[in-house]
Amino acid sequence: MGFGCKEGSHLASFLLGAVLPTALLFFLASDRLGQGLSSISMTWAGNGTQQQPAGPLAREGRDREVVGFAGLAELLPRVAMEDRTVILTLANEAWAQPGSLLDIYRESFRNGEDTAHFLDHVLVVAVDAGGFDRCKAVHPHCYHLEVNKPTNLSSASMFRTKEFVELVWLKLSFQQRILELGYNFLFMARSFFFLKDMDADIIMFRNPFRHISVYADMSLSTDYYRDTFAPLNNELNTGLYYMKSTNRSIEMIRYWRAARERFPDGSEQDVFNKIKHELVSKVQGRIEGLDTAYFSGFCEFHDDLNRVCTMHANCCIGLANKVLDLKDKAADWRNYTTLTTEERRNGGFNKWTPPARCWKTIGWNV
Repeated sequence: MGFGCKEGSHLASFLLGAVLPTALLFFLASDRLGQGLSSISMTWAGNGTQQQPAGPLAREGRDREVVGFAGLAELLPRVAMEDRTVILTLANEAWAQPGSLLDIYRESFRNGEDTAHFLDHVLVVAVDAGGFDRCKAVHPHCYHLEVNKPTNLSSASMFRTKEFVELVWLKLSFQQRILELGYNFLFMARSFFFLKDMDADIIMFRNPFRHISVYADMSLSTDYYRDTFAPLNNELNTGLYYMKSTNRSIEMIRYWRAARERFPDGSEQDVFNKIKHELVSKVQGRIEGLDTAYFSGFCEFHDDLNRVCTMHANCCIGLANKVLDLKDKAADWRNYTTLTTEERRNGGFNKWTPPARCWKTIGWNV
């Protein structure tokens, strides 16, 4: 009995000596552990796709450039859909004027089929103070993307400047941050520097998500859709693209941004098309090209209003031309929606007004 009590006393002392240091370490690290657990809890999306942890520990040792964007983490939960998807578009003071592209863009959501609710999930990214103020006057979710170097980004003709090029690449950093925070996004705004445009020149008619693959990490619009089975053979357009928050998609944007050093004179779209095969072979990214029958544009014009989801004012130069030709498309859509189902099926009105002004700017005839 005496030996048993003594042995039990030694065992209790041993266990206590082992537990106390462990408890002390747990207490000292509890704040970092909480962050780590929070990150782990976001690792798997509802669809079973592994996501990039968003906590500070997960970002440690990663791309330290993408850490800013104050207030974004707090704003995204208010904008996102249930599946953590946000819709992004761009605006500056010129594009956000009454009756200009931002108004046309927002109105298309209201007039579309089953699209009005998406407007609550649109985040307008303003690139200047004037655009931000105008956005706040008409839209509930606005973010001022501040450029480090002071410059005039408020006009409709600031596209040849170095500051504009920096802004285009800053947009990718912003989107990378969204993915790191565990959110998916659909970006709807042309930013192709070669044609000197970056604006909300896409309008919506139907739910686009019904035609975006759940398999792909990234789905992009195309100017000309030619190859269904080999999407990388299409010339992909970064005016509209969807990215799902996965480890691969985050690495894809990181790789894309880093490739700028190899192609310093290219736009972000130029660079993407140069490295798209590398994104698949080296990053194992899953990329899909979107059919222009559903994601239409002025470059490849489809007259089937029964299928179209979005219309992109590509193959066009000039804000005024885009505004007028997109207004024509919005008017065509309103006429189409007054038809009965049978009239639509019989082709009662199934032809767009050609974008004559835009085509003229690139030398095309109606």
